[in-house]
Amino acid sequence: MWIRHSKVSDRQEVKGSEMALYEHIFLARQDLSQAQVDALAASATEIVEKNEGKVTKTETWGLKSLAYKIDRNRKAHFVLLNIDAPGTVVEELERQTRINEDVIRYMTIRVDEHEDGPSVMMRKNDRDRKRRSDREDLD
Repeated sequence: MWIRHSKVSDRQEVKGSEMALYEHIFLARQDLSQAQVDALAASATEIVEKNEGKVTKTETWGLKSLAYKIDRNRKAHFVLLNIDAPGTVVEELERQTRINEDVIRYMTIRVDEHEDGPSVMMRKNDRDRKRRSDREDLD
């Protein structure tokens, strides 16, 4: 659990607490189906929205290999959520994530602004797919 704090010039007041922008990434166990991973992302979104926050973007990066084993998992499903919410919402989201046995790691980072369009990981996936299809066309 890491939270990096930075100054945000555009702050909105909601019930006495300040809204901030966060990126929340979690890694789900490799043996989960895509539907179960989507359900985890939906439950995280529900937690944020119940507490007066907003999830502006959800990206599922797919099943990727890990650099080292985590709890007997060599791979994990990666999911990114862009969140616009007060810090108390993030605390509740992290609390719920911590007790979920399907999530093996998570990280929340406070950011100055969210990235427009697809994230770097999604652009990388598109680029890799394009390279593979180009190689297949050459054969």
